[in-house]
Amino acid sequence: MCIRDSYLPLAHIFDRVVEETFLIGGGAVGYWRGSPLLLLEDVALLKPTIFAGVPRIFDRIYSKVAAKMQGSFIKNFLFNAGVKRKWGQIERGVPQAKAAPLFNMILFKKLKAVLGGCVKTIVSGGAPLASHVEQFLRTSMCCPVVQGYGLTETCAASFIAVPDDIRFYKTVGVPAPSVEFRLEAVPEMNYSPFDNPPRGEVLIRGPSVYAGYYKDEEQTKGAIDKDGYFHTGDVGELTEFGSLKIIDRKKNIFKLSQGEYVAVEALESVYKKNLNMEQVWVYGNSFENCVVAVVVPNEEKLMAWAKDAGVSGDYEAVCKTPEANKMILDELKKTGKEGKMKGFEIVKAVHLDHVQFSVDADLLTPTFKLRRPQLLKHYQTEIDALYEALKKK
Repeated sequence: MCIRDSYLPLAHIFDRVVEETFLIGGGAVGYWRGSPLLLLEDVALLKPTIFAGVPRIFDRIYSKVAAKMQGSFIKNFLFNAGVKRKWGQIERGVPQAKAAPLFNMILFKKLKAVLGGCVKTIVSGGAPLASHVEQFLRTSMCCPVVQGYGLTETCAASFIAVPDDIRFYKTVGVPAPSVEFRLEAVPEMNYSPFDNPPRGEVLIRGPSVYAGYYKDEEQTKGAIDKDGYFHTGDVGELTEFGSLKIIDRKKNIFKLSQGEYVAVEALESVYKKNLNMEQVWVYGNSFENCVVAVVVPNEEKLMAWAKDAGVSGDYEAVCKTPEANKMILDELKKTGKEGKMKGFEIVKAVHLDHVQFSVDADLLTPTFKLRRPQLLKHYQTEIDALYEALKKK
């Protein structure tokens, strides 16, 4: 019997489509206890055969495993060697099951146990999956990993990647049989479907697209054009073999005072590679010439650093120290440079918080994506203070 986990809200389209598909096919669904901190324990007990998740959960799995590997020189050496060997084979087109059978048996099989040990397919949706996390999943979880793309307005499953095909790495795949799509130019962001590769806002048409917003004709007209295409607001890139890659979001871009455009999701994706960061929110606006950030540090990493650096206090107290602030800012700058960011994309000041962004605080969506307007409202005082301090330097 196929078994899957369920931890997203039952009204969320991604979870609803996956769950109803399972029930129609005679599968079983297991529900979590409601705490993100206990989710991996729930999954290990449930032992799902298909794991459908969102990037935030996969980021957490990656951070947990990477931190554990770094705690031992031998484990870290074997892990890096295994990933390098297996990924090299996968890039050559070898199916993951045959890419590194020895490492699968002695190393990756144990890592797969994080998800219960029985997972046959991993599906990621709800937001773009960071490339380094997708590479980690493809090598370490001993099963095919695919990304999909869709919205509530398109009944979720509009695009899906082909399992075990390296050409679909970092993409959400090809359109479903019922879906028509096209790319529309976004001049203010320098995206054009006539470029090579073609880029633009993703527009979708087909029977799976909704008829309109309930009793909101004005918003419906703004979302569905005269040709019946729904404007998703997401910016996509078409690969040479017809697969779609989501590269940006029209609403999550802003212009700095010097005229440079910044795509914050892309920056946050890079910064999250640093294991010292539990959560990162990057902010900037048209009245300022740089970006700043609010960071929730990884508690275990921060406290280990504090012990070595002679900084006393509990997690909350350490977060408030200037020493910790400098350390995290230096880490952000280092990660930004390693990610080949431009100067205006590198965070110039940071505020540390010991409380994680959460759904209950209305700072995350039910699929754990950042609620940017709510974050700005919540941290407005801290953001203003960061910019004021920068102006005095």
